Amino acid sequence: MSAALEVVTLGTGSPLPDPNRAGPSTLVRAGGATLLVDAGRGVLMRMAAAATGAPQLGAVLVTHLHSDHLTDLNDLITTRWVMSFGPPSPLRVAGPPGIRGVVDGLLASLAPDVSYRLAHHADLTSPPAVEVTEHSDGPVLELDDVSVTAAPTDHRPAAPSVAYRIERDGHAVVIAGDTIPCEGLDRLCAGADVLVHTVVRDDLIRSLPVARLHDVCDYHSTVAQAAQTAARTGVGTLVLTHCVPAVAPGAEEEWLALARAEFPGEVVLAADLTTVAAG
Repeated sequence: MSAALEVVTLGTGSPLPDPNRAGPSTLVRAGGATLLVDAGRGVLMRMAAAATGAPQLGAVLVTHLHSDHLTDLNDLITTRWVMSFGPPSPLRVAGPPGIRGVVDGLLASLAPDVSYRLAHHADLTSPPAVEVTEHSDGPVLELDDVSVTAAPTDHRPAAPSVAYRIERDGHAVVIAGDTIPCEGLDRLCAGADVLVHTVVRDDLIRSLPVARLHDVCDYHSTVAQAAQTAARTGVGTLVLTHCVPAVAPGAEEEWLALARAEFPGEVVLAADLTTVAAG
């Protein structure tokens, strides 16, 4: 029997380019629905490795408007358009207020490419269709037996930002995005099977002699804080992703121990294409 929900951490990297980690992006397979949360660097390559393409996406859910979480949204828009061989289906994009302006800007930047393809391919008769909705708190969408709910998170000054709870057959996964502990995230996480949470090691970051990097600690949860959120809300499995700094080879148990000290459930330190099932 297949799981009610399947989470694939497509990209687990940070804004710093990493040869082994794509930018932030998480795929959730829920029955016949396939949802993508964030669209970081290299997302389509990782989707191909996960046997999924842009035409198969039911929606793209954006947590916030930092560039590393949006780098390849333009690639998704173009690839879905040119690789959909049948009746055109708009790409659904949901995100916090401001995402509509981002998509409008991306479409404007793609205008030359769109004009070339329309002129060249007789079966392309209209530009890419993108259906954008903005959400801060509450229901986002329903696809078949899958529901998606958003709640506000705290990633200031990157505001507004949201997390998502995806539910099917009585099971739920939460994708937190970047945030410090907050009421909105706690509300979404209550009783969830899986929480995918971005984390930092403030002890390692503050040891570096670069003041700008120290600022990263201001608006990201530490490993311990993410684990405390999971424990406080009764989550089953905590998945650590978007680790800053990148986990050094051989240091995996050190990161896991920090989480296990605060959280009694299962802890997964994600790599690109790590898969976790719920239900």
